[in-house]
Amino acid sequence: MDFDFSPIAENWRFFASGLGVTVALSIVSAITSMLAGLFIALLRLYGPNWLRPLLVFYIDTMRAIPVLVVLVWMYFAFPILVGITLPPFWAALVALTLHIAAYAAEVMRAGIESVRPGQTRAALALGMSRAQLLRKVVLPQATIRMLPAFGSILTMAIKDTAIATVIAVPELMHSAETVAGQSYRPVEVYTAVMVAYFCILFPVTRGVDRLYQRVAHLGRS
Repeated sequence: MDFDFSPIAENWRFFASGLGVTVALSIVSAITSMLAGLFIALLRLYGPNWLRPLLVFYIDTMRAIPVLVVLVWMYFAFPILVGITLPPFWAALVALTLHIAAYAAEVMRAGIESVRPGQTRAALALGMSRAQLLRKVVLPQATIRMLPAFGSILTMAIKDTAIATVIAVPELMHSAETVAGQSYRPVEVYTAVMVAYFCILFPVTRGVDRLYQRVAHLGRS
């Protein structure tokens, strides 16, 4: 079999545009998922008792439903229910945030609960408010302990953007499908996409691990 990578070279701007959308969607969905996960975790730990079963139901539901189903529902079914049509990018962002936030919430809840209760009692005895306790005592330690899991969540956000091609988000995988269909060179095109994802994800995972190794001692108590 002869290999011809010329379609990739000829369409590099098209691929670069798709890669830019992938990176943008990954970064924004990771940020929104982390923020939503933190909000959910705090509500579950410190919110009213009646709200906790609802949050647990949301978390279990999102973890039980494939992200592809959430994505397709958000793009095709949600507009029928509410009468608002979301552009593909925003539909993908909302779907990824809803899905990944459930995992982030569990990670953050576990990280917060890993801080010894004695530190919480000591901080309250010193007159700290609940907000000061979280900001100065709990979250700094919990964040460091959660770094490896944060790396996994960021990796998940980057990889899940490939699924957005099913609703025509012009990200990297969508660009690859278009070029492969036009050039009849799926082996070369999809191999290049695999290499591109590897070049993005490998530095991210190794970078998070290196960072954790340097600061892990700050999270010990």
